Amino acid sequence: MKKVYSTVVEGMTCGNCALTISRLLEKKGLKNISANAASGEVNFTAAETLDVEGVYNDIDGLGYHVVREGEEHSAEGHHHEHGDNLTALLIINVLLTVPLLAHMFTSWHVLHMPWVQFALATPVYAIGCYVFMPSAYRSLKHGIPNMDVLIMIGASAAYIYSIIGLLFFAGTAHNYIFFETAASIITLVMVGNWLEHKTVKSTTVAIDALVKLQPQSARIVMADSMGKETILEVESKFVRNGDVVLVNNGDSIPVDGEIIKGDAQIDEHMITGESVPVHKSIGNGVVGGTLILDGNLRVKATAVGNASVLSSIIKMVREAQAVKPALQKLADKISAVFVPVVLGIAVLTLLVNMFVAGHTFTESMMRAIAVLVISCPCAMGLATPAAVAVGLGRAARNGILVKGGDTLEQLKRIKQIVFDKTGTLTTGQLQVSKIQTTLDEAQFRSIVAAMEKHSSHPIAKSISAQWKDAAHFELAEVREVKGKGMEATDSDGNTWRLGSEKWLKPNAENAGADLYLYKNDEFTGSLNISDTLRPDALSAIAELKMMGYTLILLSGDKKSKCEELGKQLNMDVIYSEQSPAQKNEILDQLLKRAPTAMVGDGINDAPALAKATVGISLSESTQIAIQSANVILSNNQLLSLPRALRLGIYTEQTIKQNLFWAFIYNIVAIPVAAVGLLTPVWGAGVMALSDVVLVLNSLRLGIRKIN
Repeated sequence: MKKVYSTVVEGMTCGNCALTISRLLEKKGLKNISANAASGEVNFTAAETLDVEGVYNDIDGLGYHVVREGEEHSAEGHHHEHGDNLTALLIINVLLTVPLLAHMFTSWHVLHMPWVQFALATPVYAIGCYVFMPSAYRSLKHGIPNMDVLIMIGASAAYIYSIIGLLFFAGTAHNYIFFETAASIITLVMVGNWLEHKTVKSTTVAIDALVKLQPQSARIVMADSMGKETILEVESKFVRNGDVVLVNNGDSIPVDGEIIKGDAQIDEHMITGESVPVHKSIGNGVVGGTLILDGNLRVKATAVGNASVLSSIIKMVREAQAVKPALQKLADKISAVFVPVVLGIAVLTLLVNMFVAGHTFTESMMRAIAVLVISCPCAMGLATPAAVAVGLGRAARNGILVKGGDTLEQLKRIKQIVFDKTGTLTTGQLQVSKIQTTLDEAQFRSIVAAMEKHSSHPIAKSISAQWKDAAHFELAEVREVKGKGMEATDSDGNTWRLGSEKWLKPNAENAGADLYLYKNDEFTGSLNISDTLRPDALSAIAELKMMGYTLILLSGDKKSKCEELGKQLNMDVIYSEQSPAQKNEILDQLLKRAPTAMVGDGINDAPALAKATVGISLSESTQIAIQSANVILSNNQLLSLPRALRLGIYTEQTIKQNLFWAFIYNIVAIPVAAVGLLTPVWGAGVMALSDVVLVLNSLRLGIRKIN
């Protein structure tokens, strides 16, 4: 049996870290590996018999720390002593490196003295060894050389060569001394890592915001045997199912639950994306993390801890960031062989420049060092996860929850969209739309309402709710005829039947209604029931039509109703009166024709949602939706669908832009460095900024217009 393993790795804070860990796990034969530098999470699939502790120990051996079960997780983590320690070391390096570089632009004699340059460069080199050497050594030990190997080889070559020039060529030492090169490589790469760490963290702002929504405390209402109540304030994690919590005006609701007392205006925009507060009262469900704007509630907990909606959303977004699209898998394969190839190119650069081009050893070595420091696989490793993280965060802020980074890529492929009818294009709230009767209309309403209040059928419930103010009509006996309707007797002995066309068989003149009322086998009236169209359905469908999608209505409802709705919405294809099995067959046919999205309510459309290229759930039943679809429009707004599709398109565009610049950067920079047109100092500077540029391009996705 295969099992999915998931853990948090402290210290995995850059693309290079994630790539190194991924390659270690690949060497161990593990599958479906994902290492997310933004969140620090690592996931992989392996047999249940796997010695997972051994795998975690090997990751620890690379210089990281796997958070075991029961351990407290530090949100920051440390990569090469990241955080305040690295910042302090970076400041020291910058203060020492600036004078070294300044000697190239000033005639101040002190800065040109070899021993002064040695004194300035040595602490920088020592810090570089402290920061990069452990990772470089461990990666070589495990046979997976990483970027730190290139950095240490380049910096060490320049530093050691300068030491040799200082000690053995005193008279012409200036021809052999490149202390500023060694110091600049280390300092600029540290600056790049620091910037990358900061900018990558900014891509996870959506998850951080969701985590902060989780209230830390709750007030539990305790009652003794005499009914006396005590309010006990505890940490939210100690609340259990069935506990009653008190939530006051201005508080965040600490648990998912059901209101048992009070009513309130609740701000749910952080869960649904809907900015308008929702009024909720006794019997309504509430979601943990939402905010009471006005009112006081007592809520009975129904889902706590990891079972809550908010926890499920946080888990889903984190897992989505870890799923790799096809484009990233390609970049990872290239990056896996990149460091050995670069080492080979650097050696070749040295030899060709010396023995073919006739350059001095010094100049040839500088070109080889430039090749080493310019070659940065971090950019390729960051290209996709940075864009995906921003795309998922942007989606979450708009009430669009996406399962898997690969889903964003799949959205770009969609050509046709299939819609369920009830609960998707319509609200699912049935209403009486037409009445035909031989009785007084008020009397007709009274009789129908009196009969329907004894039924639990959805249509009966909707009629009872709509006609709850109808005048009372006395019935002596009422019974439900399963699958047909209602039968009743009044005080005068008259028999009333209310039911379907198949049961009561009206004549052609009165046919076509949904329910018929007969008195002593004589027609007395009929009514039509219609489902209310969603307020934003017309505008959403019109927008999707403009975007060029083929729109298909697939429903089990009556042909006349489906055709009426399809015509109203200008749907391209209409399938009506379809059973669940027939729906699946039609979806199979559509999928053979083109990539297809299925939009349903997330409850009874689960098989179709799973079968479609992308399943999209538009449902207020958030937990059910999370289980059944790839995309959940948690704000229950159809107008979010065009936004989700555009976000998928824009995310893939951003990934392609990032990969283009990452590949072009290396393809152009390596030959330029090899022929001496790029010094190691400039190479280190450009390399340090390359991955930051990609992250900034990804962050642009967070502000791009998607409406």
